[in-house]
Amino acid sequence: MSETLEALTRLAGARVRVTQTGSGNGQKPGQQATLRGLGLDKIGKTRELENTPAVRGMIRKVSHLVRVED
Repeated sequence: MSETLEALTRLAGARVRVTQTGSGNGQKPGQQATLRGLGLDKIGKTRELENTPAVRGMIRKVSHLVRVED
């Protein structure tokens, strides 16, 4: 997963597509809130977001629940 995050760092200013692959149920409240902050609420939902340091940090926090595409 770290290769994906390194690739995101190189694409600063670009957009990144994030898809939820795992459920937020049973996760820590902070991880559930992070999914909501990314605009994800159902498995399979995809959002296209700005590739900023804040978004990369949110993706890192829930990396086990999302798939990232360039």
